[in-house]
Amino acid sequence: MTADTEVLLIALALATIAVAATTIPGVARVFLIAQAAFWSLSYLARPLVLLLVQPEPHFGDNVPDPRLAQIGYDRGIALVLHHIVFGLWIYAGLVVAYALWARRHPPLRLPALTNDPDFVPTLVAMYGVGLLGRAAAVATGTIGSAGDVDSANPILAFVAILATIAALGLIIFVRPERTALTYLIIGGLLLGELVWTAVVQSKTPIIGAAMAIAVRFAILGWTKAKAVSVAAIAVLGIGGFGWLQSLKQTNYAKAESALVDSSYPPVVQPFLSILRRFDLLEAATDAYYHQPGLWLTPTEALQHALSSLVPAQLLGTAKFQSGTAWAQDVRGASVDMSKVSVSLAEGNLNEGYVLGGYVGVVICAAFTFLLLLAWAKALYSRFFPIVILGLAMTGASALFERGILGSMENLGKFLQAAVLSWLIMLLVREYRRRTRSEPLSTARTTLTAEPVLVGALTIEKKASPWD
Repeated sequence: MTADTEVLLIALALATIAVAATTIPGVARVFLIAQAAFWSLSYLARPLVLLLVQPEPHFGDNVPDPRLAQIGYDRGIALVLHHIVFGLWIYAGLVVAYALWARRHPPLRLPALTNDPDFVPTLVAMYGVGLLGRAAAVATGTIGSAGDVDSANPILAFVAILATIAALGLIIFVRPERTALTYLIIGGLLLGELVWTAVVQSKTPIIGAAMAIAVRFAILGWTKAKAVSVAAIAVLGIGGFGWLQSLKQTNYAKAESALVDSSYPPVVQPFLSILRRFDLLEAATDAYYHQPGLWLTPTEALQHALSSLVPAQLLGTAKFQSGTAWAQDVRGASVDMSKVSVSLAEGNLNEGYVLGGYVGVVICAAFTFLLLLAWAKALYSRFFPIVILGLAMTGASALFERGILGSMENLGKFLQAAVLSWLIMLLVREYRRRTRSEPLSTARTTLTAEPVLVGALTIEKKASPWD
């Protein structure tokens, strides 16, 4: 098939996912539509730009891939997207099947923890602890960024995760009585996540915040205005990310970037900063050049996935990092990565193809879909740690650009965050219990029996229930 045919089939698959998702009640709809939008930027918009512009590869510009340019964009894109077309149609079939099933089953009730008076205060406490972790990471110069292999300070990086999780939870669940206060809180949280997006040079925090707003609307009810606002926040957030990043660049770097962008048509230039952040087409190219096999056996993949759930301190050895292994072994098969140390997003369909061919693509597509359904159920759980896992998945990239191995790594990290959050909840609950009981104890002390002298007799004045 030609590249145009492959791109058309991808567009039809993504449209099928999006249309079927609109018929699914609840919060699962949010992530299905978000997945369609995310994958369209990687597997649809980027190939179209390459086919229309035919750009020459340049240093500092990752939109054109030298491997595709070498064999010709038309032929190269047709080859590397073949397993993507197959996988997206498998995923679309799963979504359509679930949409038909969901029509016969009533949607879930309101999340159980919305009635817990200690839930929002716990999220506030978590956000405060997480902000301290972020501030400490910035102050000590140990802050990480997208693509880093290891965090300079894993403890601070772990504590900082609490701020992201709590911010998403507050955006979804906070319910002040005054509407103006709601806008103020959510606006402040969005601004904080946008700033953090620029600091860590990753699109994930602001995308997670936009997802949280969409989840909030999915729980409270959708309107056209709400749908437009979510789309606007996502676009402005990513665009604002590029603008904030430009503030940190030197004049020489800005001039160099402008020179690279000038080779593209003016209509494309405003979208280049976004396209450069959605690089799953490169991972698809990695998978095509590597071909199935010669990376991990199914047994090794299963062992690494399960060990990712165990803390490294208990495991007693360094964990397998799929993003780093993909950069060294899979991309390294067609690109010289000997002098580069980076962690890459492989994508579920690309990982499945390398691990097991088209059978692996089916397995990874099914895993991502089941993980999405589990996330949707987790937000409605009555158990606080399960809700925290759901919130963490809301702000992660596992459902968009990671496979089984990367998703399990995220889950392992989030399990530890859920345990720490549960401990914070116990402290908050105990503190609030004591503060609620202290006024009552004071009142009881005031109303205790007092001796009153009446004539020669001493009578006891007892407290009345009407006092």
